[in-house]
Amino acid sequence: MKMIIIASLLLANSVLHAQTLTLDAQQRAAFGIETAPVQLATEALSKPYPAKVQVPNSQLRVLSAPLEGVVETLLVAEGETVEQGQTLARVRSQGLLELQAAYLESHTRRALAGETLARDKKLYTEGIVARRRLLESQSAFRELSTAEERDRQSLLLAGMSESTLNDLVRDKTLSAVLEVKSPLSGVVLEQIATAGQRLAASDPLYRVGQLSPLWIEVHVPLNALGTIAPGSLVRIAEGGLDAEVITVGRMVHGTDQGVLVRAEVREGVEHLRPGQFVEAQISQGTGNGAFVVPAQAVVRMDSQDQVFVQRANGFELLAVQILSRERAVVVVRANLESSDSVVISGTAALKAAWAGGAE
Repeated sequence: MKMIIIASLLLANSVLHAQTLTLDAQQRAAFGIETAPVQLATEALSKPYPAKVQVPNSQLRVLSAPLEGVVETLLVAEGETVEQGQTLARVRSQGLLELQAAYLESHTRRALAGETLARDKKLYTEGIVARRRLLESQSAFRELSTAEERDRQSLLLAGMSESTLNDLVRDKTLSAVLEVKSPLSGVVLEQIATAGQRLAASDPLYRVGQLSPLWIEVHVPLNALGTIAPGSLVRIAEGGLDAEVITVGRMVHGTDQGVLVRAEVREGVEHLRPGQFVEAQISQGTGNGAFVVPAQAVVRMDSQDQVFVQRANGFELLAVQILSRERAVVVVRANLESSDSVVISGTAALKAAWAGGAE
């Protein structure tokens, strides 16, 4: 209000020439005018879009029961950090006993076939047995070796390690307890099973994920895609994080007529949680004639966004088109030069002086 009164008192000494308001040094000081230089803008941020934090597919694992059984122990819970190879659960399974017994049998038969083949090779060399017998021994050995490898792979798929298999062959001791281990280092995102639960083969136990980097998935309206492409910057309001677009979808989703834009966050991921909803702004090219100006420089006059530009003999009121708002600055398209400065303080008094001079 004080500035408006001062503007009214000094209005008689100010002159409005065309679109320039001429003020002397005393009037500028009375209005409290301060200016700031404009900067060229090559990119502008879109309006905020709702986005969802996701774990990349390659960093997500669902741990399932490889065999039918009963959950004996769950060793970790949702939210805990786990290491690759760490035992997460123990499942008691009759099927595991059967697989171990089959492997020991095929191992023993293969070993016996190997001894028979070695003896027949020696006898054939000495001319005691026919070649046909040697070929039959070789065929039997290959067949039993294949059966042994099949049973061995079945146990590996069930979650047994190489060292455990070696112990089984050496000690001939069967175990009904199957240890389910984490295939990667990460965080338990979800515990699905409960202790004592009876499981069928492939029933899920846990969902584990690595949380760095993370994805941000945004649905952008088709008519707002503009120049968005892989490599475009995405700014996340929560935490002031930045992401980089890695994928722009080709399908329009029927529910919101949006196109999926996926960005990757590499730094500051500890501030995000999978499944979290955030606000994201996507950077797009501005073309020529775009400038960054302080937010307080933009005034609303005659139902239009405008700025006061400093000239040699005063201040010019110039219309601008707002492309985006970014915290304390605004990206505008206007007939400006990179050497121009705009008023950031005293705009209220200038508006009053301008309105009074225009009457």
